Amino acid sequence: LYAAVGAAGVEPGDEVIVSPYTMSASAAAAIVYGAIPVFADIDPETFCLDPASVRSCLTTRTRAIIGVDLFGHPAPWSGLRRVIEGRDIVLIEDAAQAPGAKQGDRYAGTLADIGVFSLNYHKTIHSGEGGVVVTDRDDLAERLQLIRNHGEAVVKAKGHHDLVNLVGFNYRMTEIEAAIASEQLRKLESLVVPRIDGADFLTERLRGIPGLSTPVVRPGVRHGYYVYAVKHDGSSTGVSRSWLVKALAAEGIPAHAGYVEPLYRQPMYQRGIALGRDGFPFRQPGRAPVEYPDGLCPVAERMHEGELLYLSFLNAATTRADLDDVAAAFERVLAYADGKVAR
Repeated sequence: LYAAVGAAGVEPGDEVIVSPYTMSASAAAAIVYGAIPVFADIDPETFCLDPASVRSCLTTRTRAIIGVDLFGHPAPWSGLRRVIEGRDIVLIEDAAQAPGAKQGDRYAGTLADIGVFSLNYHKTIHSGEGGVVVTDRDDLAERLQLIRNHGEAVVKAKGHHDLVNLVGFNYRMTEIEAAIASEQLRKLESLVVPRIDGADFLTERLRGIPGLSTPVVRPGVRHGYYVYAVKHDGSSTGVSRSWLVKALAAEGIPAHAGYVEPLYRQPMYQRGIALGRDGFPFRQPGRAPVEYPDGLCPVAERMHEGELLYLSFLNAATTRADLDDVAAAFERVLAYADGKVAR
């Protein structure tokens, strides 16, 4: 992801629009190049970037947008392209959680100018560690290759004259990791389809339970279900999300409350200290200091603090019996909360 931001030509003082509800690197990649992360809010149904919020964040300094296919659902790439129409802005797709997902007939990772995949051990396709970057633009491909492996040492021999961001990184994947990942890729459908089938089964079992909202899948989208995320409405169930998670745990069902705390609440953003001791890039000559107050992305904050919970064990090995147990546990604990079973 860092290489993708560098290849996009992001420079100090530029702005990169990012999601607050994702792994920290999706925003920190901007800071590595001295740019300022600008957090746009998320859609309350798919948890991906909201194009309307992105539009409100655009300025003349916006250089790139990093969208995340969160939980395996592709971000609204068509909507994001409409938002930036006529502007020189690079779209970067963080598809780490979405191998095998699709929008129409195009796979996640190919929906933006640059697509990024993770091969971390808990991803759908993995080789222990590492990643893959893809693009269909020759200019970006060359820059990615140079950034991957100490571009500063080879640009002279290549006759490459644009030296921006071509310095000092080693992002090479080992041959063993590449071989493992190649074999994993051959199994993509057999790894993804059972996740989809299991998620569809669980959605049917949970549909109609008051206070639960099952995953939304936009028309024309194939969800990759890195995790299975639902929303809980405590005003309907009469219990808090934390109570529900604890009750599910007592039933043997591990559920997670929220996903990640909105990234702008991390010390780096709250204290404005990242590169060096003087607040760069949050404090730069000629512009007001950048601050990240609470309430910046109200939907992301609401999801994290009270509504979203997710199950992370849905994979190719999960059986229907397992999913029946999950659905039965939700039914039991929420019936107990509603007083329909003896306390």
